[in-house]
Amino acid sequence: MTAQQRAMPVPSRRLAAVDGVRGFRLIVQPGRGETYGLTIEETYGGAGAVLATTVVTLTPQQTGRVVDALFAAMKRSGHRPSVLTFTRKAPIRLTEPDGVRLALILLATQPIAKHQRVRALIAGINAMSTEETYYWYSKCIGVDAKRARKALRTLLSDD
Repeated sequence: MTAQQRAMPVPSRRLAAVDGVRGFRLIVQPGRGETYGLTIEETYGGAGAVLATTVVTLTPQQTGRVVDALFAAMKRSGHRPSVLTFTRKAPIRLTEPDGVRLALILLATQPIAKHQRVRALIAGINAMSTEETYYWYSKCIGVDAKRARKALRTLLSDD
């Protein structure tokens, strides 16, 4: 390579700012009778075009164990708990911090059967700062998600 070739600037791509908001939404999936399961999706984008990816899906039995955390997230996001019904068709939008905290609760408690341990995990996650929840959320959906979720469960419950 000659000196002249090295001195020539390399054309660079310009990055453009995108007007989009990261958020979360709950999608109700009817079960038998008056029960329902939930899917929580992470969304990115404005009103026109929205990209969404599923974070976690809960069965009606798993949903029943974390209903208090669901209602708390709904309330903090500006919704009344009564909007969460088994007949709901439209997704329920959550603010980003509340969606991260709720998704982390759902990811951590999903495989747990003991109610006492589920309550301990929920209490531990609710005691975390917002920064801590973002850290653990990124770990629990990342490359080593299975190990991170196990580490979080071990950290927050004494089992």
